[in-house]
Amino acid sequence: MEQDKKFSSYDPDRLLDSLMQRLGLNSDKELSSKLNISSKLLHKIRSRDLTISPSMLLWMAECAQTSSDELRSILGDRRARLRPSYKIAA
Repeated sequence: MEQDKKFSSYDPDRLLDSLMQRLGLNSDKELSSKLNISSKLLHKIRSRDLTISPSMLLWMAECAQTSSDELRSILGDRRARLRPSYKIAA
């Protein structure tokens, strides 16, 4: 992806479009299926009614086989640290 580009504003559309391009998908329906989330949830993210949680970002990174830092950069997430909302089992 666009690894060295830094975006300064939060834009979930940019991230979702980038994921669709990377995964070779043509629609939000295909993306929601690939991410194993509902189309309604994806629509809420696109319309900015729902922010992308750190755990969702980790799942997106796993699906796209890239780093969460790269996706955070595309998303425009400027937080210093990524804090998942669940505990990862060892």
